[in-house]
Amino acid sequence: MTVVLNTPKDFKVWRWGKHGSIGFVPTMGALHEGHAALLKQAYEDNDFVVLSIFVNPTQFNDPNDLEKYPKTWEADLALAKANGVDAVFFPKYFDMYPDNYRFKVSENSFSNVLDGAHRPGHFDGVLSVVMKLFNIVSPTRAYFGEKDYQQLTLIKDMAESFFMNLEVIPVPTVRESDGLAMSSRNQRLTAEQRALAPAIYKAITQAKSAEEAAAQLTAQGFKVDYVTDMGNRRFVAAKIGEVRLIDNVEI
Repeated sequence: MTVVLNTPKDFKVWRWGKHGSIGFVPTMGALHEGHAALLKQAYEDNDFVVLSIFVNPTQFNDPNDLEKYPKTWEADLALAKANGVDAVFFPKYFDMYPDNYRFKVSENSFSNVLDGAHRPGHFDGVLSVVMKLFNIVSPTRAYFGEKDYQQLTLIKDMAESFFMNLEVIPVPTVRESDGLAMSSRNQRLTAEQRALAPAIYKAITQAKSAEEAAAQLTAQGFKVDYVTDMGNRRFVAAKIGEVRLIDNVEI
């Protein structure tokens, strides 16, 4: 049976009664098979599985993007139940930010490149809310998809830097049959945009250089924020209309 809890206090009461490992999947809802893969891994590794759903306003640098972010509560709850989730944490803004975001977590290097260079304050909001969620849930392991590789890296480093008593587990990107990385934002694509979107994956896997991939996407009508090779990965962010998609692959 899946229980839904709305406040940190109520969640902690539930948590105190649980003896065993807790696998945690933090999300902003609009769940898809990529989230299901995280939940399945958490279910395999742990005694209990917790899912959080919170559309975190502090990580949106564009108010229009926040307003249009898909909200699909009934479908999300059905997916959670189907994947053996024991508890869904579903708070409101002032449950998570009783200080109205007076305090925040900031990182001073990796958060300033790639997505951080194009979305001011984004990773402050991500790291702040994830630290709050970690403190509320007290998980044994927390699961994040490699599609958001920069986010995954920053959260993993934050947990290590603050000596947090948990393990951050990466889970490979889940893709559609045409290569498009699964994302909640895909729901906002028109049929025509959805047909074009797989060109992102094709470009970053087949182009000989980041510059070539960027040129290919620009020629097809994408507004490219960046295509960058860093370490052993190629990162991309590109817009189709109003919808901004990100991806990365090993190179």
